[in-house]
Amino acid sequence: MATARTRQRDWTAELARMRVAYPAGALDEADLAGTWYEQFAVWLDDALVAGLPEPNAMVLATADAEGLPSSRTVLAKGLDSRGVVFYTNLTSAKMHDLNVTAFAAVTFPWVALHRQVHLRGPIEMLTSQECTAYWETRPRGAQLGAWASAQSTAVADRRAVDVALEYAAARFADVERIPLPPHWGGVRIRPVSVEFWQGRPNRMHDRLRYHVAEEGDWAVERLAP
Repeated sequence: MATARTRQRDWTAELARMRVAYPAGALDEADLAGTWYEQFAVWLDDALVAGLPEPNAMVLATADAEGLPSSRTVLAKGLDSRGVVFYTNLTSAKMHDLNVTAFAAVTFPWVALHRQVHLRGPIEMLTSQECTAYWETRPRGAQLGAWASAQSTAVADRRAVDVALEYAAARFADVERIPLPPHWGGVRIRPVSVEFWQGRPNRMHDRLRYHVAEEGDWAVERLAP
């Protein structure tokens, strides 16, 4: 059982004192690539070169039928001019939300670079061919986990999770290529808004947003920090 720490903190005071300066970096309209996708690819490459852990990690936000929001970190596993792709259990809480609203938002928090990218828009489901192509690149353990987990459902204890994985491993012990589960698939977020956030001194950050204009073309606007 976890024990309480002996040192008690005044977290309100601690948080109020926390400060990080953003002395370097700037983002000007003239620096932007022609499309959100090209600009995103440049920043993603910067995050990779900088050695950030899991640069494809993104915080996915959804809302249920009552408007109650939820967020969680998932991994981007596809990127092109159409949008950003992630894969998930289709019976999960996030998919229940997405089935209701058909909209999602994600944030890529590249904190070490003092950068963020915020992307939001409607979703679309990937085809079975697209899902299978990615599924076959996953490690066997991850494939077994997808079969074993009834994601987001309550379980009795950790042992129940381990037993489910053991059962899946036994089920496919003699199978060379584990099939794609019927309850697992991919989601593409097709952005209508993509904001690039660059930290600047005195909290006067640069915020440039690509957005779909009324005529359907993309435009760029600067947002106040």
